[in-house]
Amino acid sequence: MHFHPLMSRRTWLGAAALAAACTGTTAFAQAYPNKPIKIVVPFAAGGATDVLARVLAEKMAVGLGQPMVIDNKSGAAGIIGTDAVAKAAPDGYTLLLGLSNSMLTNQFLYTKLPYSPEKDIAPIYQIAIAPLVLVAHPSVTASTGPELLKYVVANKGKVAYGSYGTGAYPHLAGAYMSLTQNADMSHVAYRGEAPMVQDLLGGQIQIAFASALQVKPHIEAGKLKAIGVSGERRMGTLPNVPSLAEQGLNDEAYRVAGWLAFGAPAGTPPAILERIADEVRKATQLPDVAQRIAAMGFDVQNSSPALFSAAIAKERPVWERLIKASGAKLD
Repeated sequence: MHFHPLMSRRTWLGAAALAAACTGTTAFAQAYPNKPIKIVVPFAAGGATDVLARVLAEKMAVGLGQPMVIDNKSGAAGIIGTDAVAKAAPDGYTLLLGLSNSMLTNQFLYTKLPYSPEKDIAPIYQIAIAPLVLVAHPSVTASTGPELLKYVVANKGKVAYGSYGTGAYPHLAGAYMSLTQNADMSHVAYRGEAPMVQDLLGGQIQIAFASALQVKPHIEAGKLKAIGVSGERRMGTLPNVPSLAEQGLNDEAYRVAGWLAFGAPAGTPPAILERIADEVRKATQLPDVAQRIAAMGFDVQNSSPALFSAAIAKERPVWERLIKASGAKLD
């Protein structure tokens, strides 16, 4: 059956107008965006998430024709900032650039999370998978994954590991290592990645999983030792550092990796989510941005609201098992 082009277009426009009218966003969707857009980063300034947010905001602002303002709301493993987005108006003017902890895993960790990641945050775009480097202070007499496992056993109760929040991957992987080796390691949670790395350099903590962005210069300067990387393969930015998996640490805990992604308050019109996703895709495909993201040690993804939702559904049980194994539970 064939439609006259004009007829089908008119029918389509009518249907689109009707659908928009049903959600009460007709005029709004046409006008979006007509004012600055806020990107909430639930971590302190200077960390990898903040740096990525600033790089993307600058490029996306051009395509959207509006400034994008970064709002750092750090603390409580990303909960404070994510909760602010969950409770914001679903109008496309408040976005979240968060990590897998605040957008997925915290729900298994906290008994009283003030928001539901699945009900209150709409997935927009999974920007990049973020494997981390397991680094150690030079005082640690281990240079590989297997050596480190022996070291934490031999120094039971004396090793402290850092994280940028309870429930973030650095905490879960450290807790898993401590538990499986019966090493009785201490966990020290920081408000962001930058202060965690400062304490690691100073020897206040002995090991930590951290982003390549934060630790590569210190590894090259010999101030920190790279033990291995999480995830399934080596990082392009640290090609000589083997993955923990290839060193024989094959446990699920060391093979998964967190991610960085855009989200919005649930109820944000799908047309706006798609518009933002398109701008994120365009920005991440720019050669200078792609290069910058790769230099941070991240694997750039080609995503969309649908693809991101599917990724969350697939990973959900893995993280749930990991958190259960860590024994971590918070109020």
